[in-house]
Amino acid sequence: MTRLAFLACTALTLTQAGAQTAPKFPDAQASDPTTMGWMQGSPPPADKVISFATGGTLRFPQTRWSYSNVRQMVSTTNVSRGLGAISVLPRAERSDLDGVTFQVMGTGESMTWAQSLAANYTDGIVVLHKGRVVYERYFGALKPEGQHIAMSVTKSFFGTIGAMMVADGRLDENALVTKYVPELKDTAFGDATVRQLLDMTTGLQYSENYADPKAEIWAHVRAGSVVPRPAGYDGPKTFYEFLQSVKKEGEHGQAFAYKTVNADALGWVIRRASGQSVGEALSTTIWRKLGAEQDGYFAVDTVGNEFAGGGLNTGLRDLARFGEMMRLDGKYNGQQIVPANVVADIRKGGDKANFVKAGYKTIPEWSYRNMWWVSHNEHGAFAARGVNGQAIYVDPKAEMVIARYASHPIAANAALDPTSLPAFHALAKFLMK
Repeated sequence: MTRLAFLACTALTLTQAGAQTAPKFPDAQASDPTTMGWMQGSPPPADKVISFATGGTLRFPQTRWSYSNVRQMVSTTNVSRGLGAISVLPRAERSDLDGVTFQVMGTGESMTWAQSLAANYTDGIVVLHKGRVVYERYFGALKPEGQHIAMSVTKSFFGTIGAMMVADGRLDENALVTKYVPELKDTAFGDATVRQLLDMTTGLQYSENYADPKAEIWAHVRAGSVVPRPAGYDGPKTFYEFLQSVKKEGEHGQAFAYKTVNADALGWVIRRASGQSVGEALSTTIWRKLGAEQDGYFAVDTVGNEFAGGGLNTGLRDLARFGEMMRLDGKYNGQQIVPANVVADIRKGGDKANFVKAGYKTIPEWSYRNMWWVSHNEHGAFAARGVNGQAIYVDPKAEMVIARYASHPIAANAALDPTSLPAFHALAKFLMK
């Protein structure tokens, strides 16, 4: 989410929880950004220029280029990998995975793994099995050395960091948010706990229905300069100013409700408790220790606040390293990066009764814990999920991790789950044979 992480959102006809009838879009091949010639040339022809200022970055299929080139469009801050050695990802590539078949969710249609990549507008995908790269592909504008917007996968990084800080005593999960950020005293967060932020069980007046121009999501992204502000705009000027305007609706702790603003509030809490910016906390707590091969980067608002709700950009293999570390109970690159009990708590999942109230039709048996999505399937799979197809999918039983970047024209995962979740599970079972 950053200015570009919400790009497709303006064109969406889906809410986070369910799908409406969506317009027809050109398929993955027809919308390939290289084939279409976006931003090619010195300078590119006028009809091939993508510009945030003119709204070009808000439209599909231009987003198929934009998601792999966020830094060219917005202000950013670095997430340093440090100066240490790159951790090795052994390779054992296989040629028999493209033909793995599965049944598309909700239909009798059969689809192959290779076909699912196109169906989901995949920009890049890495599959690890037992810690080895068995499959790696890139499409369109994303290259192995490139970086891509992670969108709400970002939340899982900070849910993990928040849980780590609870485990080591730097955060009290039962304390009110205002213990760390007094500025939120007179807001909806004033009587919310850190745990309610982590599990998104806050009661907030905040809608993420992108089809509704009056939804609070639009006020949020205007505050962070994620979308252009109208003439005479006099609303909040930063992400943190917006947090101070959020009103309460309902009671905290009663139901799961996915609202990006919770992650920004958690980011502010982490910043206060750690004494580091959001990007610095990620760098020192996880990124350097993973032995990442690339720096990451964050898009920032006009005063430099990183967008903890979805502003992270990374290389794809580094995303896979993070997933592999979570599969290995927090241990990676020769060290225990995340305490094993923190990973175990995530895998256990959250309150399923609270989760079902959100009405997710494709994942009704799942739950949400520390900003991770937990499947409760027979393999114990859990995932980090972001709009337009960003994903880390961890299958402990199959010893498999999938990291995917994508630029699907529809934001909500409800549009991708039918051709993603059964594909992931089929691949896991195939690799177990």
